[in-house]
Amino acid sequence: MIDYSKELEDLILTVVRKGASDIHIATGRHPVIRVDDTLIPLVKKPILTQEDTLKFFELFLGKDRLDELFTNRQDIDFSYTFSEDARFRGNAYLQSGSLVIALRVIPQKIRNLEELNLPPILENFVYKEQGFFLVVGPVGSGKSTTLAAMVDIINRTRTEHIITVEDPIEYIFRPDKSIIDQREVRIDTPDFHTALRSMFRQDVDVVMVGEMRDPETMSTAVTAAETGHLVLSTLHTNNATQTIDRIIDTFPHDQQDQIRSMLAGSLTGILSQRLIPRISGGRIPAYELLINTKAIANLIREDRTHEIDVVIETSTEQGMINLDKSLAELVRDGQISAEDARAFSLNPEAFDKLAGGGGTFFKRGGF
Repeated sequence: MIDYSKELEDLILTVVRKGASDIHIATGRHPVIRVDDTLIPLVKKPILTQEDTLKFFELFLGKDRLDELFTNRQDIDFSYTFSEDARFRGNAYLQSGSLVIALRVIPQKIRNLEELNLPPILENFVYKEQGFFLVVGPVGSGKSTTLAAMVDIINRTRTEHIITVEDPIEYIFRPDKSIIDQREVRIDTPDFHTALRSMFRQDVDVVMVGEMRDPETMSTAVTAAETGHLVLSTLHTNNATQTIDRIIDTFPHDQQDQIRSMLAGSLTGILSQRLIPRISGGRIPAYELLINTKAIANLIREDRTHEIDVVIETSTEQGMINLDKSLAELVRDGQISAEDARAFSLNPEAFDKLAGGGGTFFKRGGF
């Protein structure tokens, strides 16, 4: 008889030992892990049966949630703590009637901005008393890790009441100078916007929203930022301009002018990041940073967001960072290959000109 607890322990210890970021468990294939963005089948492990995947699911969530998954035919988000060595964010879903489980490793230690190779100018945003700051990028680009580093700075340096709203809870914060309440959707609150509405009665100073998913959440978050709170959140968008357009376009046409005005007044900045394969192994971030200056606020208010990219590109002295310049500097420093940089660029032709020597590089940490 198979000891599934022992099998899971062995699988997780393999992940820790290999420094993997993800585990994939599915019927009909070996367990698969992701290391430095490469999927590696664990061929020494047997091919999993449907019973195997169901037993693993029960270890994560129990039989009741399994019935829910198959009855409602929907995916389920969850978090799972194995020990002090490993914690995971998980998603279970069905494909062709079979169960699939994907697990993302959540590091136990919250790394600081320097350890994450992120610009120290980000500290400026966490010392603000109010405002709206967003970290954006594709899935797996390190958005949650960046937000955790920023919240941890507040926790260590300010006496604030911090509330996080997450689905599921990822990093576990231990209160330092601040007090921190972490609320998980469907366990502590029915949804994001209900939790955000409630916070106005909870004497909160800082709120971290795991993800902006709907107009109600976005509207409440912007309102909170306008009314004296510091709000940090994420969106699955590619750059700052697309992020602003996405937020505005989420609302009915007759509300968009009001949202533009609110966003122009409350937004403090947007960091867009990518994790690029490092030549020496692992991954390193490249990023774009928008700071909401008077010029940017006017462009948002006047529905001229198509001009924002030019302002970012020409505002290096104010601390703004262009993604192509960030990529080009990483190439120049020997951190990433030119081929990878070009692949991650949103404008390869512009990157080619910059990489050819036509651009002025910003100094990392010199803002």
